[in-house]
Amino acid sequence: MRKKTTRWQYDGKQLLVLMFGTFLLAFTYYHINFQNGLSEGGFVGLALLGKYSFNLPPALSMLALDALVMIVAIFFKGWKFIANTIFSSVLFSAFYELFERFSPLSMNLTDNLPLAALLSGLLTGLGAGLVLRAGGASGGDDILALMLSQCSGIKIGTMFILLDAVVLMLSLFYLPFKETMFTIMAVLIAGKMITWTVQYGRKEVPSRKVSYGMKQKTA
Repeated sequence: MRKKTTRWQYDGKQLLVLMFGTFLLAFTYYHINFQNGLSEGGFVGLALLGKYSFNLPPALSMLALDALVMIVAIFFKGWKFIANTIFSSVLFSAFYELFERFSPLSMNLTDNLPLAALLSGLLTGLGAGLVLRAGGASGGDDILALMLSQCSGIKIGTMFILLDAVVLMLSLFYLPFKETMFTIMAVLIAGKMITWTVQYGRKEVPSRKVSYGMKQKTA
């Protein structure tokens, strides 16, 4: 009976972390990125690139990319991870819609884009890191970064930086240069923040050295 209570307490905590991380992402994307004209990386950036290059509908492009990655992730991460990711994605859309419709807060930092990039990087990195730490992801591009990180051994934050930077560099032909450069700055900060949030308090298991005597025994 005690075990069951502990499990429910853990699930409740996990749910709260997922909700807070998603709330933080939606808050930052609307109040800092959108209000100050910062660009988008990841699948959003790819969808916009598809629209400008091939006139593909962004909503359908994002849906196709997310669905493809989630199908692959089922085999690598399991159904619970996918359920957490769907929950986070739906919640993100709901929070963003609420902010767009009802938020009275205006954070005009267009005259101070370095500060906007710093805040965006710190807050989106913390939000995405919390969602990953709680066993989910905020979208298909996050899942892709996580799987590539696990396959390659590259830190999760570094993989986020690489994927977003590639998309942003490709998008330069239709996005403003200044805002894109500051978005790349935000992505660099977010990548470091994601790595720190995911790894905080988790001890890495050191590799065990094999003694010379043991080597002789197993030779």
